[in-house]
Amino acid sequence: MSENPLAPPRLRFPTDPSALTARIWPASATRTDDGELAVGGITASDLVRQFGTPLYVVDERDVQSRAVRVRTAFSEAFGRIGTRAHVYYAGKAFLTTQVAAWMAEAGLRVDVCTGGELAVALAGGVDPGMLGFHGNDKSDAEIARAVEVGVGTIVLDSHEEVQRVARAAADAGIVQRVRVRINSGVHASTHEYLATAREDQKFGIPLTEAEQAAAEVRAEPSLAFVGLHSHIGSQIFDEAGFREAARRLMDVHAALVATGPVPELNLGGGWGIDYTEADSAFAPEDVAGALATIVAEACSERGIPVPEIAVEPGRYIVGPAGITLYSVGTIKPVTLEAADAHPGDEPVVATEDDAVAADEPTADVATRTYVSVDGGMSDNARPALYGADYTARLARSSDAPAVLSRVVGKHCESGDVVVQDEYLPGDVHRGDLLAVAATGAYCWSLASNYNHVGRPPVVAVADGAARILVRGESIDDLLARDTGVLPAAGSGR
Repeated sequence: MSENPLAPPRLRFPTDPSALTARIWPASATRTDDGELAVGGITASDLVRQFGTPLYVVDERDVQSRAVRVRTAFSEAFGRIGTRAHVYYAGKAFLTTQVAAWMAEAGLRVDVCTGGELAVALAGGVDPGMLGFHGNDKSDAEIARAVEVGVGTIVLDSHEEVQRVARAAADAGIVQRVRVRINSGVHASTHEYLATAREDQKFGIPLTEAEQAAAEVRAEPSLAFVGLHSHIGSQIFDEAGFREAARRLMDVHAALVATGPVPELNLGGGWGIDYTEADSAFAPEDVAGALATIVAEACSERGIPVPEIAVEPGRYIVGPAGITLYSVGTIKPVTLEAADAHPGDEPVVATEDDAVAADEPTADVATRTYVSVDGGMSDNARPALYGADYTARLARSSDAPAVLSRVVGKHCESGDVVVQDEYLPGDVHRGDLLAVAATGAYCWSLASNYNHVGRPPVVAVADGAARILVRGESIDDLLARDTGVLPAAGSGR
């Protein structure tokens, strides 16, 4: 067998379609002696017997070790330049009460951006002083609740929020710590929907208005200006954007130091993780060292003290630690002309001659195998939203020659794709278990009930044991919210 002409250039033909690349899969992912995938010391088949499919699986020890690694990397790098660094876990990536507790135990702070995320973090036992509250459209109720419980820092996303947060703090009789989110104008190399510092989008205050916003905060007795905040996007592999954003932020930071105290600087985050072999993620030690050098040099050049630093690594902590298990259903080989390998090319207009030629055999053809699974865009919306790529493996090992496959879901959408392109063993069949790697971040968080499919359970695995973090939804759960469903006879409802 050889490479399929329908495959994208990034996808290499595998020598072993059952191999697990360590940087893509959870730290504990391995093959047993008989070739079955296991995570946290539990085989895929055992997990499915207990919890069914689809199933989100999180390597608990991997999450915890990643959190400690990031915290240590930034503490050491910024300690060398005489300051402290604080790491915020992105609640939007994946948040449950138990995950929040893991972050607190690892010494991380937690970012939330809605009243719901705030409630989960608090229920998980996180000290409210270790929380940061983001959001471009916080409601008055959310602001009041954040102030009431003592959230450590509220990130102001617009000029109008200055007055709104000031009023809430004054009503509560406290002085609320706030940061001002700055739109640095750095165009990060990522998907359009993941770039959050470009000029034409909803987040932050323009860089040119930063000093004005800081002055507005300082004029409010109920607010304490902590510093600036910047975030250029997510799933970024090019460090140039981080460097440029830090430099621009340091220019404004220095101007503000001249007019009052600016104790902290939040440099954001958003560095990518390895979803496929083609990705090349930063090591947190490299990111920390590079940013520490930039901050130290900028402060030295400007003759200002080095501030405390905050960072938000995002998906790095939880993304690679998660997988999703599916059951394989329909298998459908589709034969195409090899010219269709590049769908972005100009469309071909059919002619009468083409209709005649269509009956003639074509030598230059290739086959793509569609592998349907019992989930889809309801449990992983990222391929449909962002064109995200993933890696998939059968839970069992196989010596069968690899075939180009597209893993698709069960929803009534042609865009319901889980893995756009992957080489899977050619003996894949109905009833197989299939695992998709690096689904720990933004999969459960973005899950929906499209087509009235219940969201899958999430289980944590560690040391040969599994426990439910979030229970799955049944059809009864979905019907329970439908007010047109009649109560069962004799139920008394």
